[in-house]
Amino acid sequence: MEKILVTGFEPFGGEQTNPSWEVASTLPSAIGGRAVVCERIPVSFGRAPAAVLAAIRREDPSIVLCLGQAGGRAKVTPELVGINYADARIPDNDGAQPRGARLLEDAPDARFSTLPVRAMAQAMVDAGVPAAVSYTAGAFVCNAVLFSVLHALAESRPSVRAGFVHVPYSPEQARRLPGETPSMPVALMRRAIVSGLECACARG
Repeated sequence: MEKILVTGFEPFGGEQTNPSWEVASTLPSAIGGRAVVCERIPVSFGRAPAAVLAAIRREDPSIVLCLGQAGGRAKVTPELVGINYADARIPDNDGAQPRGARLLEDAPDARFSTLPVRAMAQAMVDAGVPAAVSYTAGAFVCNAVLFSVLHALAESRPSVRAGFVHVPYSPEQARRLPGETPSMPVALMRRAIVSGLECACARG
């Protein structure tokens, strides 16, 4: 059976949980006829891309979907593009805080997701989840993972399709934040990811 690799991050920025991992770790064992394997990765510019690439080598998936938290967003947002740029507003969990730096020398300025991003967003909406395509994955570790993984796969495993989806804060997180901070139940985020992955599987 072919595999889907789904990754989620550890908590960061003073949070006790990260909804990306809460979603990834509770996905069904199979989606779209493919086995689902999950990997928890560090919020680290230096270690996160390597952790995903190691899991790809170990599991040999046909689809890779990395999940991350985008606090402040009200929708689940499949990302269209990763950029070869880091500009960290806060330090990562290793204390690194690159500002205005390229992620990889001798690599393109950007790499586009190889998953059907627009169709996945529509599938999420059709499943009753607020969702939309995002045209920026930011410049923190989420973007570093997206760009680095897409670049490595383009160079060495072009048949593997990969992308990234940002999820909002969970209600548990939002309760400790200002009153207007958007959030979404983890169960609803999970429905979005399952629907998006079913769409990706149906398209090849």
